[in-house]
Amino acid sequence: MNTTKYIFYTFFASIFTFGVQAQHENHQSQEKSTTNKEVLSPHTSAMAVIDGAHIHIDYSSPRVRDRIIFGGLVGFNTIWQAGAHKATWIETDKDLVIDNKTLPAGKYGFFVIPGKENWKVMFNSRWDQHGKDEYDESENVLSLNVAPEELDEIQEALSYEVKETGADKGTISLAWEKTKIHVPFKVAKR
Repeated sequence: MNTTKYIFYTFFASIFTFGVQAQHENHQSQEKSTTNKEVLSPHTSAMAVIDGAHIHIDYSSPRVRDRIIFGGLVGFNTIWQAGAHKATWIETDKDLVIDNKTLPAGKYGFFVIPGKENWKVMFNSRWDQHGKDEYDESENVLSLNVAPEELDEIQEALSYEVKETGADKGTISLAWEKTKIHVPFKVAKR
C-alpha cells in the first residue's frame, strides 16, 4: 500500500509541477512578446506626388516611451540616421530645388544633426546604410540648416510627411517628441 501511495503521490506531483512550469513558461513568452512589441520601431513610409514628382520616404518609426529624445536619446550636435535601425532614405524621380541647390533625381540617405536652435539636414549618396555607423560626410549631395519648431503636444511616434504647399512646391517634415522640422522644396523644371 505504501508503494502504491508513493507512486500515486509522485505521479500527481509531477503533473502539478509540469502544469505550473508550463504556465510559467507561457507567461514568460507572453511578457517577452509584449515587451518586444513596445521596443519595436515599425517600418513605414510617407509619400506624395507633387507637380509630377513622386517623393517617397522609407523609415522605421521609434516611439518616445517616456524618454527624453532630443538632447537625451539623440544627443544634440551628433549625427542621427533620422529613424531607427537602418538609415532613413528618400527617393525622388525628379530633381528638387532645396535651399537654392539642386537635389538630382535619385535615392538618398537622410541624416540630421539636431541642435537646440538649428538642425543640419543632409542628403547622402549612400542610402543603404545601417544606422549612422557608415555615414561619411564627404558623400553628402546636399546639406542645409533648418530651425526646429516646438510642438504643443508630444508626438509619440517618429513621423514623416511629404506635403504640397503650392503648384510646384512642397515640404518634407519630420516630427518626434516635441520637435518638428520642415525642409521646403520646389520641383525643378526641365
